[in-house]
Amino acid sequence: MTEKKKSKVNPWAWVPTLYYAEGIPYIIVMTVSVIMYKRLGISNGDIALYTSWLYLPWVIKPLWSPIVDIFRTKRFWIITMQLFIGAGLAGVALTIPVPDFFQYTLLFFWLLAFSSATHDIAADGFYMIGLSEHKQAYFVGIRSTFYRLAMITGQGLLIILAGYFETTTGLPALDIQVNANPTAQVQMINPDSLKLDALEGELRIVVSSANLDITTNKTTQSKVDSVVSLAKNWNTKNGFYHVAGEKATTVATVPKELSAFENFIKNTFGIEKPVINKSLGIGDVGLIYFHLSSKPEEAEIVVNFGASSGDKSISLIEGTRFTFNQSNWNKPAFAVIQLDPKLNAISSATFEARSGNIKLSWVITFSILTGLFFVFFIYHKFILPYSPGDKASIASGEKSVFKEFIDTFIIFFKRKNIGIIIAFLLFYRLGESQLVKLASPFLLDAREVGGLGLTTGEVGLVYGTVGILALTLGGILGGFVAAKHGLKKWLWWMLIAINLPNTVYIYLSYAMPESFFMINLAVAVEQFGYGFGFTAYMLYMIYVSDGEHKTAHFAITTGFMALGMMIPGMISGWLQELIGYQHFFVWVVLATIPAFIITKFVPLDETFGMKEE
Repeated sequence: MTEKKKSKVNPWAWVPTLYYAEGIPYIIVMTVSVIMYKRLGISNGDIALYTSWLYLPWVIKPLWSPIVDIFRTKRFWIITMQLFIGAGLAGVALTIPVPDFFQYTLLFFWLLAFSSATHDIAADGFYMIGLSEHKQAYFVGIRSTFYRLAMITGQGLLIILAGYFETTTGLPALDIQVNANPTAQVQMINPDSLKLDALEGELRIVVSSANLDITTNKTTQSKVDSVVSLAKNWNTKNGFYHVAGEKATTVATVPKELSAFENFIKNTFGIEKPVINKSLGIGDVGLIYFHLSSKPEEAEIVVNFGASSGDKSISLIEGTRFTFNQSNWNKPAFAVIQLDPKLNAISSATFEARSGNIKLSWVITFSILTGLFFVFFIYHKFILPYSPGDKASIASGEKSVFKEFIDTFIIFFKRKNIGIIIAFLLFYRLGESQLVKLASPFLLDAREVGGLGLTTGEVGLVYGTVGILALTLGGILGGFVAAKHGLKKWLWWMLIAINLPNTVYIYLSYAMPESFFMINLAVAVEQFGYGFGFTAYMLYMIYVSDGEHKTAHFAITTGFMALGMMIPGMISGWLQELIGYQHFFVWVVLATIPAFIITKFVPLDETFGMKEE
């Protein structure tokens, strides 16, 4: 009696929560990990390379999907994977504070990725088995909506939450006004002569001066180089540039051939340093230093320093991020600010030093997620129905399951025009696959290194609310027009929509607008285009998968989709570090050209996607 009752649970009780739980770990592995590592000081090259590898479980998902059918029920796999996902999240939370956090957290992200991909297989299978065709059609919009809500939670609420914890666990922010003044006196500082004692009161950031005056009189390049070298060497020697868990690549580990190739890329396509007009002279520099008022209780306190407003002719050329700890809190951390040589009149700019216990903020965030998945595990253990059709193949005596598995691959790869089809799946998002890995780091990076200098919370707002809303609207519109006129009529427009809006990042990287509204607008345009254009990709995957083995063939197409994101994403950070954000975003747009060439040859039925009369 109990078994029968459990087989008729109202789908509203489990479909929304199941697909919400399906979306959360995916967005954490693919997006949240990127932002977390950026805030923890990992380089763009390492972020893009190692987080792109995390696509691998979704790439090879078709290879182990039969295991879910062969051994145990899909209900068992769903509940077990939710427990594993919770364990992976707990592992990330526990290893963030350790010295080699990058390696350990990556290990747990791998656990999350494999558990999430397996959960996807089981959840989609359970949905088809547990509901009639009519109810499947009825709830398809519900499951998509809650999967989208998971995206909003991951890209928006979680990032905003982490940003909130950063702000509330940090020290009060400091504003420093830097003035260009023709009558200012040049002041040089000897770091070794500074004796910084503990101050009374709460722990805070202390700056050498809230107002720094720099003379508009010209100086020499050798003096500027000397000051920058002094600051850089001092900061490195005293551990202000050291980031726990990040190991720099030494030249000795780089093959000569690769090093030569990197130099070729950098010299040919990198951002050219502005040619100094010697007739104008060299803009003078000023030194400013920070320290903590007393010994901190935390292992590390990270202080980010950069321009917030004012004259852009006054720029920070050294010292954007400092790591204070219990051994260097009472030593000066130096920043160097330089005037543009064309600046001759009185002017000013405001710079901000802000801190936060970044590690603690992410520990708290992942601890909350761990608790959430423990709740999902308990809830679904008692709520998910025991569907009569949910049986393990090995228990059902299906001895030919392995033969069927091999046959599905043979049939798929014997399809007519399979080369063009695979090329389309791999290259349709070639530009986007590289953009997605560097978009958030670009927004977070300081303006002095080519980024837009947004806070963690602001990035969460940009992508998690405005971005997701535009993405959803684009997807809805794409589905509507494809259903009305068919995919073939709209394919080219959708191809343009997913690729052309990438140019907004070229605008952002060159114009570097300070207006938060303009940044939101640019991201909204790109995300709307992506949502509209991605509709064509999803529909084409369905079109290609149609036939006797549609479920298995769809899994194969999702593998190619993940592969098309993984490989370009792996090199994107390395490339960006060589050529800079501006030229990287130009490259992203150029990388869309293969998709336009291949789309001309893709096989597609004229009526596919149209509503049948």
